[in-house]
Amino acid sequence: MARKCAIVTGASSGIGSAIAKKLASLNCNVLINYNKNISGAEETANTCKDFGVDAIIIQGNVAVYQDCCSILDKVKESWGKVDILVNNAGITRFPDTQNLSSLSINAFNEIYSVNVGGAFQMCSVTEQMLKEAKGSIVNISSHSGISGMGSSIAYAASKGALNTMTLGLARAFSPDVRVNAICPGFVDTDWMSKKLDQKELQKFKKKVSEISPLQEIVSAEDVAEATSWFALGGNLITGQLLVIDGGVHLTINSPIL
Repeated sequence: MARKCAIVTGASSGIGSAIAKKLASLNCNVLINYNKNISGAEETANTCKDFGVDAIIIQGNVAVYQDCCSILDKVKESWGKVDILVNNAGITRFPDTQNLSSLSINAFNEIYSVNVGGAFQMCSVTEQMLKEAKGSIVNISSHSGISGMGSSIAYAASKGALNTMTLGLARAFSPDVRVNAICPGFVDTDWMSKKLDQKELQKFKKKVSEISPLQEIVSAEDVAEATSWFALGGNLITGQLLVIDGGVHLTINSPIL
């Protein structure tokens, strides 16, 4: 098949959904992985199909090795190849940042098992097929992994580990597969609605926009655009961590929180 085939984990909503749709618009077949949100996965798949490509969905928790194997089996059955792997699946918690005991070690380990372990397992099971395709891996990380700020210390630490893992994987997969990461700052999705009510969320967005040198908030589509470029272009680019935050990382003297 001339058409490239992509796996996008955690693609039922937000950034993952936007990435799947963007890749479909660029003539890629897309496997949409979801854990719980089947209606979101179906909506994403239907939009992808509108671009004339093949889009399939599969339930699975990337922290579970057998689920990762099932995702690969679905790809083999459907297309027989993988060109692109986007590790987007991620979770967090919103503990009291001033009280370390509010974040249990079980929650800490669960965040790591998805955000780091899940990405590693997906890379592991797809390694051979990606190398055969001379493909590309894009890890969706976070600026939290650089700044240490974010929804929780465990989340930021997991993204820091994902960034380091990206560099190691770029070496391990060379010369056949390029491995890069996108590190968004705050993205305008429903992610923060798990912590803030609508009034607080609007206030937070206003503050982010005001301190951003570019005076705008990053959208899921902005992240999807950069992801698709890493996935399909940049043939000599690997081991890179690309920050997308409207320049907020430049405002050292104006912290968000």
